[in-house]
Amino acid sequence: MFGPIIEPMYGNYNCECLIVIFTSCYRSQDCTVKVWETTQGKLIRELKGHRHWVNSLALSTEYVIRTGAFDHTRKQYSSPEEMKMAAFERYNKMKGNAPERLVSGSDDFTMFLWEPSVSKHPKTRMTGHQQLVNHVYFSLDGQWIASASFDKSVKLWNGITGMFVAAFRGHVGPVYQICWSADSRLLLSGSKDSTLKVWDVRTQKLKQDLPGHEDEVFAVDWSPDGEKVASGGRDRVLKLWMG
Repeated sequence: MFGPIIEPMYGNYNCECLIVIFTSCYRSQDCTVKVWETTQGKLIRELKGHRHWVNSLALSTEYVIRTGAFDHTRKQYSSPEEMKMAAFERYNKMKGNAPERLVSGSDDFTMFLWEPSVSKHPKTRMTGHQQLVNHVYFSLDGQWIASASFDKSVKLWNGITGMFVAAFRGHVGPVYQICWSADSRLLLSGSKDSTLKVWDVRTQKLKQDLPGHEDEVFAVDWSPDGEKVASGGRDRVLKLWMG
């Protein structure tokens, strides 16, 4: 019924100018995450540990890789070279001296935290969800990991160690997707229960409930300036929410 779906994550491997892709094959039988070198399409590492298919991957530097030179300041650049330099500086600042971290979430109810440039073995195994892990996402500063599950909860983890921090409960249906605000202080979740919820990381409590969709909410995203949230659902409606 379902074919393989590749979920790519792009990273800078071993602090060199080598671009790699991390992939998981949704509903595949090997339960692995693969690391590929892009210039020749060469497999350079396999990450094994999950006992069921891998649903979601997130990289600690994902946000700065995705946004490049652009941030909430809306700075304008005079040339592509200046823009490239700014993007590289943002990446290096985000990464620091530590290796990039990768988190994977699986139908086996678990997550793994990896440092793929250092080892093929997981840094830690993250347990606590009672049903499949549907989505995982690093906070934009890399300090937190959030996970969404069919057990109707969102969980918060330390983004460096993988230690469990808190559980956010309030949805009455499976949670499909999560997204962070640009300042990493708020977390947005979308659920089968047709609502979006905004969670405060500092207080570890529900900050705002956003009803409005008439059916399941499949996708959520937060604008880089932090002012707008977008959501899409089974009701075939795309909603834009203002902060």
